[in-house]
Amino acid sequence: MAVTKLAHYSIRTTDLEKSRQFYTQVLGFREGFRPPFNFPGIWLYNGSDESEFGVVHIIGIDPNDPSGLVDYLGDKGLPETGTGTVDHIAFLATGLPDFWATLRREGWQWRDRTVPSLGLHQVFVEDPSGVTIEMNFPAHEVPSSVSTSPAHTDA
Repeated sequence: MAVTKLAHYSIRTTDLEKSRQFYTQVLGFREGFRPPFNFPGIWLYNGSDESEFGVVHIIGIDPNDPSGLVDYLGDKGLPETGTGTVDHIAFLATGLPDFWATLRREGWQWRDRTVPSLGLHQVFVEDPSGVTIEMNFPAHEVPSSVSTSPAHTDA
């Protein structure tokens, strides 16, 4: 067996709509095909190609009737917030000023870091379930007038 690439990651949530808004309006993923599972959820894609089955799968939990989810994926109870033992999920991106504007417009808090030795500028934001998302931009996209100290949360 040989692993060829990471296929997707899944988030369990009791607020499917808030997660949908975050991943589509803030991160720019597109909702697409999802099989007719017996539990709520959405599959999110990066671009129009659906051949690889999505990047993010949001698993909705109906606290009043979790039976479809329990039958399919097992009973993990209601999700706790945060990333647990997984520290964060990271994406490469471009368009840092636009991303900052989107975060401001949508009312999300974030943290900026620059890693000069990698030429990356990192933006950390938590999704509605408390999962840390790291967006990596080319460091040259950071305007010279912007502070990127560890305490920086609003560009």
